[in-house]
This record gives sequence, structure tokens and C-alpha cells, in this order.
Amino acid sequence: MTQRHITIIGAGQSGLQLGIGLLEAGFAVTMVSNRTPEEIREGKVSSSQCIFHDALEHERSLDLDFWPDAPTVDGISFTVPHAEIPGEKAIGWASRLDNPAKSIDQRVKFPRFMDAFVQRGGELIFQDAGVEDLERHARGSDLVIVAAGKGEIAQLFTRDVQRSTYDAPQRALALTYVNGMTPRSEYSAVSFNLIPGIGEYFSFPALTTTGPCEIMVFEGIPGGPMDCWKGLTPQEHLETSKNILNTYLPWEADRASDVELTDPNGFLQGRFPPTVRHPIATLPSGKHVLGLADVVVLNDPITGQGSNNASKCAASYLKSITEHGDGAFDPAFMQATFETYWNYARHVAHWTNALLAPPPPHVLQILTAANESQEIANRFVNGFNNPPDYQEWFMDPDKAATYLASVDAARVP
Repeated sequence: MTQRHITIIGAGQSGLQLGIGLLEAGFAVTMVSNRTPEEIREGKVSSSQCIFHDALEHERSLDLDFWPDAPTVDGISFTVPHAEIPGEKAIGWASRLDNPAKSIDQRVKFPRFMDAFVQRGGELIFQDAGVEDLERHARGSDLVIVAAGKGEIAQLFTRDVQRSTYDAPQRALALTYVNGMTPRSEYSAVSFNLIPGIGEYFSFPALTTTGPCEIMVFEGIPGGPMDCWKGLTPQEHLETSKNILNTYLPWEADRASDVELTDPNGFLQGRFPPTVRHPIATLPSGKHVLGLADVVVLNDPITGQGSNNASKCAASYLKSITEHGDGAFDPAFMQATFETYWNYARHVAHWTNALLAPPPPHVLQILTAANESQEIANRFVNGFNNPPDYQEWFMDPDKAATYLASVDAARVP
């Protein structure tokens, strides 16, 4: 049987993981990246990428766990400031993850994954691919997969109106990679703070180009006081990060009082609308290409699922491709491959989009009840690893009431 050839446009989390998996499965794989490893390593940060256990397991299954000693994220804390008493918490609790998460700066990870891809027999091309390049790759490949979420070719994938909740950015986003943050005393965690009417802030340990660090993530409601990042210098970005904590989250300001940027490129700001796109793009020639990960399902980072979705989408596509045997990689296959992934990703999108809106009464009830119930706190925290579980108790008022009643009943002596 002739070896089948797959081309992947885009060398990020999903493209690299899928490409390496396809090599292991016996495919010939060409990968196209618009940046060299050196350009990635020396460039700006691009993500906060906290990856939870199940997604990490997909990497481990491909022998891609190159940072066993990197800092771990062992839990998640959740805090809401008191509306009427400055400096006090209305809600404040934490729970451990069943298995630790990790965050490896993509400037560290992607060059190493590129090396592994080439070492295992992949062809890596450096090119800023446009539509004409897609046409050429489509002529020479059995399947072309687009994992590049920006630029000309990403626009080939049209927005799915039925599956997209929003048509405009819901948060002004900012990342600040820092050294010098005081660690949490109990255990490392994503320290998540929800400031009603203002936005969200969370931080967690990571590994960057200069070593262990903490990542500060700000999500400001557009037009509000946390929508304040555009045009800042690196030092102004850092000072703005500190000022927001001093104003709204004094317990976080205490931890961050002495922080400094990890490097001059250790900050980022931007905004985008969460979007679901149709998974198949038709080229001018009539040939079809398949979208992957953020190209087809792009979520706001409020739930930290971007890199997790990328890993899980790559694993889902790998399974669909390898199980397809000698079948044609036609539009029917492409749509079915996406729908298999969407059966998981729809739960992530539903949950993430819900957290971008003001919380309904039953959600506030759950989050408040977690102050008194470790069982509730633990289930909420571990849902970040398995978001479909939220459909069973968190997203629906009736299911939430049933769950809370069961927790109360279990506590009765």
C-alpha cells in the first residue's frame, strides 16, 4: 500500500501534536510553519496555556513530556471580592486537582516539538502560506489540515452562526509573565478571582525561557476599568497589572508586590470574539481542506481551555484519521471528523461562553455553597480537566438544585 501523505499548515499545539501522532501511525507528514524555532523562542509570549491532566496524557502517549521537572499546578482557588467591604472576600475557597496541570511557555515547547517532529521523520517547511500554497499542497497531499488560526487562510473558514454565541470580543485580554511572585502557602494553584462588573484575574506557575515563573492573566469587560492595555510599553504593562491588583484584589497585590517581567517579550494584550467556524474550506480549485482546533472552535481564555482543546482536538482527529483506513479524505470524512470532536468541544464552548455572561442565580448558589462544601469545590475544580461534567450539575438550574440537595443530604448526620 502506498504511504499516505498529510500536510498540516500551522505548527502550534494541535498541528505539532497531530503531526507527530501521524508519523507514529505511519503517515508521511509535511508541516508548514510561518516561524522558525529561533523566531518562536525569541519572540513574544502568545498564550497562557495551562494544560490539565487528560490533555497532558495525549502528549505523554506520544513521548512528548520533555519537562518532567517543570512547576506543577496542583489546584484551583476561587475568590469573589465583597461588594460592600473593601479588602474582604465574599467567596473564597480552593481545592486540589486530582492530577496536576502544567504550563510550558510555547516559546519553550514548540521549538522542542519541532525538533521531535523532524527527528521522527517529518518534513518541516518554513513559509507564510497563502491560498496558492494551499492549492499546491492540496495537489500533492491526500489531506490538508489547517491549524493556523490567523491570516489569509484562516478567513477561508466561515463563521457558523448557529454554533457561535457571540459576534464580538467579550473581554480585553492581557498576559504578564513575571518573576518574584510570592507562592501560595498551601499548594500551587490557578488563583482565580472574579470581580463582578469589572472582569477576571488569575495567575499560576509556569516554565518560561528564563526558567520557572508565574503568569498573570487579566480579562477586562470591554469599556470597563480593566480594558486599559492598548499601546503600553513593557514596564507600563507591568505597572498596570500591579495597579489593578492594588485597586481590586489586595490579597493578590500582596503576592505580586515585587514582581518583574521575565523578559522584554513576556507580555501580551489583545481581544477576539469566541467563534465556531465551519470545518471545511473550499479552495478556488474546488479542493477541500479541514480546519483544526482554534481554526474551527475558538474560545475565550477565561476557562483556560485553549491548549487543552488543541491537544484533545489533535487526539480526536488522529483517531478519526487512523481508523479511516484506506477511505477517501473527502468532505464527508472531514465533516464527520469535526463532528466527533465537536461532541466534546460543544460542552467546553457552552461552559466558557456562560462564564463570560453575568452568573445566573443557581451558579452563584453553587459557588457560594463551595465555601462550606469541599465536595462541591473539588467537583468544580476538576471540571477544568473534564468540562462535559459541568453539564451534569452546573449548567442547568434543575440539575444544580438536585446536586446541591444531594450534597446537603449527605452532610446530615
